[in-house]
Amino acid sequence: MVTQFLFATGIENSNPTIRNGTVRVDELAKCGHYTHWKTDFDLVQELGIDFLRYGPPIFSTFLGDGRYDWEFCDQTFGDLLRRDVIPIVDLCHFGLPDWLGNFQNPDFPHLFAGYAKAFAQRYPWVQLYTPINEMYICATFSALYGWWNEQLATDRAFVTALKHIVKANVLAMQAILDVRPDAIFIQSESSEYFHAENPAAIKPAELMNARRFLSLDLNYGRRVDSEMYEYLMDNGMTREEYSFFFGQSMKQYCIMGNDYYKTNEHRVSADGTTVASGEVFGYHVITTQYHDRYRLPVMHTETNLWQGPNGDEAVNWLWKEWANVLRVRNDGVPIVGFTWYSLTDQVDWDTALREPNGNVNPLGLYDLNRTIRPVGQAYKQLIADWRQVLPAHSICLQVPIVRPGESDQQWARQKQNDARSARKGV
Repeated sequence: MVTQFLFATGIENSNPTIRNGTVRVDELAKCGHYTHWKTDFDLVQELGIDFLRYGPPIFSTFLGDGRYDWEFCDQTFGDLLRRDVIPIVDLCHFGLPDWLGNFQNPDFPHLFAGYAKAFAQRYPWVQLYTPINEMYICATFSALYGWWNEQLATDRAFVTALKHIVKANVLAMQAILDVRPDAIFIQSESSEYFHAENPAAIKPAELMNARRFLSLDLNYGRRVDSEMYEYLMDNGMTREEYSFFFGQSMKQYCIMGNDYYKTNEHRVSADGTTVASGEVFGYHVITTQYHDRYRLPVMHTETNLWQGPNGDEAVNWLWKEWANVLRVRNDGVPIVGFTWYSLTDQVDWDTALREPNGNVNPLGLYDLNRTIRPVGQAYKQLIADWRQVLPAHSICLQVPIVRPGESDQQWARQKQNDARSARKGV
């Protein structure tokens, strides 16, 4: 059983559609993973990393209701099992298969739950999941900003997307637990904050700071405040739909994964428009806000920064984020993991994937030639320095993780049976 701090990276697998659904933005293809996946897994191990945020391309794997193409998954996940690398499986990363349309589709939640269950049945050794990545961002970029997928820009479209996305996440968790009763769910959600730039901007900033919690409030069954309840009801959510999210008993299986980038803080004008403010509060302050609200173990599930002209910008950001993680932990928040996202450089995130320009973004631990960047060297050293230190401190929660190679052992099967019995007793 693994008892270490969860040092992780990820392989970027975003796949939204743009241009009214006519163009699929497949980051696995743009970053060369389909060709270099074995090398990519080699690089993960070279860094001394045991945990990998990774998932299959849903649009080419989920072919229809009950229909799947597992060929690429069987190759890649079979290799992860052989290597004993522990995946945190990301089943939906900003996009849906063409046949499902987009996040306005009310059939999406139940169909996605079937996909999640089929995956868990095929790969029963997988224990850690992020069923749907960044639910708030997915709904916002698809249905409030009009950038991806349905490309709508109304509050009603946003609420519709959000209720479908979060319901799909909850149903997927339940479906996976039916197969793997000791599954652990690590939400990867963007941690946001909105700063009012003048007194007239206080009201719109307060609204945005309440709205940022909606996805996790619904996911964890926490009743929203009165203003957000009115917002949901005014924009198409029914009382029955709202009531669904309570009494699901999913919170006990969850780690609150939160993502923080320089772009996560915003300056709000009186008319409600926003611009990026850069880092003002930082990861420590904002994560504490989220932990105070949900009281769950925390994992820092995404961060990065461009390697700039000096070559040390990303290294300095890594140091700063790690200092924030230690500060959060020393303040009594049970933080269990940290992630530099992603393993390699990404493509076209400078325009939030809205334009297929082919611009390489130097954000990775390695470049797209699979040559290590300075931040990769720094992260490798950080892991080596801290790997055995953190678990020795009682404040660091030990997560009961079964390694893939141990999943067939008697003690691991007994652990699943105990988890199954406990769930029936809930």
